[in-house]
Amino acid sequence: MRHKKKTAKLGRNTSHRRCMMANMLKSLIFNGRITTTLAKAKILRSYADRMITLAKKNTLASRRHAVAKLMIRYNQLSPKEARRAKSGDTSSYNVDRQVIDILFNELGARFTERPGGYTRIIKSGNRAGDNAQTCVIEYLES
Repeated sequence: MRHKKKTAKLGRNTSHRRCMMANMLKSLIFNGRITTTLAKAKILRSYADRMITLAKKNTLASRRHAVAKLMIRYNQLSPKEARRAKSGDTSSYNVDRQVIDILFNELGARFTERPGGYTRIIKSGNRAGDNAQTCVIEYLES
């Protein structure tokens, strides 16, 4: 019996599951929508909603908490890239830096008035190889 067992293991160990969720969250924030299996999407939904709640607070502590949960690794910028970044050009950033920017500047501002339920799961059929049920998970428009 699985009474009071909140974590769905998805056939993976803890470290693999944490890394997988962090990568899926980064992809969801960066692209706005991703296609995955239904079981993964249901678990990802709770993490995604928590990230939006952190983005709505927009404090230094919430930024650091989001960086830790998303496993963001800041690569050192070269002096040339640092000058471009200082002038406002963020194209030299890796995707990890852009994810934090999108999360706190765009998504946090988009959902300021909404009290919860920031994601939508749309079932899309079964996968060809293993017949797993797939779906699209996306952030709502506002």
